[in-house]
Amino acid sequence: MTRIVRVGVTFPPALLRELDEAVEHIDYKSRSKAIQDSVRSFVTEHKWLQEQKGTKAGVLVMIYDHETKGLDDALIDIQHSHNRVVLSTMHVHLSDRECLEAIAVKGEADTIRRLAQELAAERGVIQVKPMIVSA
Repeated sequence: MTRIVRVGVTFPPALLRELDEAVEHIDYKSRSKAIQDSVRSFVTEHKWLQEQKGTKAGVLVMIYDHETKGLDDALIDIQHSHNRVVLSTMHVHLSDRECLEAIAVKGEADTIRRLAQELAAERGVIQVKPMIVSA
C-alpha cells in the first residue's frame, strides 16, 4: 500500500478559485486528486525535458507580472546572456499587469533548459512552458 504524506501549499486566492472551478467542472473527487495529477504532469514534463539531448528548436511561452520591480530588465538580461539560442521574441499584453512572451529558440537542449530554468526562477514569472521539438 502506498503511504500518503500530507503537505501544505499556499495559493493566491484567484488561482485557488480557478483550481476549485476546474475541480468542479472536471468532477474530480477532491482538490487533492487534482493537485496530485497536476504535480504528476509537471514532474513528467520536467523529466522529459531533462532527458533531451542535442540540437532542438521550439518556443518557451512565459507569462509574467510586468509590474514586478526589476523583472523586465532581468528577463531581457537573461535572454541576452543566451543570445546563441534565442532567435526571436513576441510580446503580448494579456492584462494591465500580465504579459505573455513567446521566445523562439534553437540550440543545444542543455542551453535551452538552462534558459527556461533561469526565466522561471525570477520573482514575478508566473509560468514558463517549454514546447521543444527536434531541430
